[in-house]
Amino acid sequence: MESKAIARFARVAPRKARTVVNLVRGRKVAEAIDVLMFTRKAAAPVVRKVIESALANAKNSDPNVNIDNLYVSVASVDKGPNQHVRRWRPRAMGRATKVTKGVSHIVITLSDTVPQRAAKKAERSAAYAAKKAASTSETSAAPTGE
Repeated sequence: MESKAIARFARVAPRKARTVVNLVRGRKVAEAIDVLMFTRKAAAPVVRKVIESALANAKNSDPNVNIDNLYVSVASVDKGPNQHVRRWRPRAMGRATKVTKGVSHIVITLSDTVPQRAAKKAERSAAYAAKKAASTSETSAAPTGE
């Protein structure tokens, strides 16, 4: 089950929005919303609203969906057009340059399957924990030289 939400023409620079989107990609929805609540970036409220909209879309399409099992599977930010905010800045020797304001299209897709990246991360952390436990049990079982 997948649900999607798009924020088009968000007045946030794409480069700055991508840093916030990278924080939540692959996480559970509740965890992603918690992270965004305490992120002090201008794009965080916009991304949070898009995730909440995708969550509402999921509830609307399937009322029996388990919200606790939803992940942020796809999160991307694309550059929008800059045609409506055209301003000029005076430069040296009588010239002028265009002031470009950032406009973003933010796409969030939620799904109930674990993203591959998150699954690999969980697998690596489990393997590391097992290796760490094995090495601590070996050192505690090894005789001391005293």
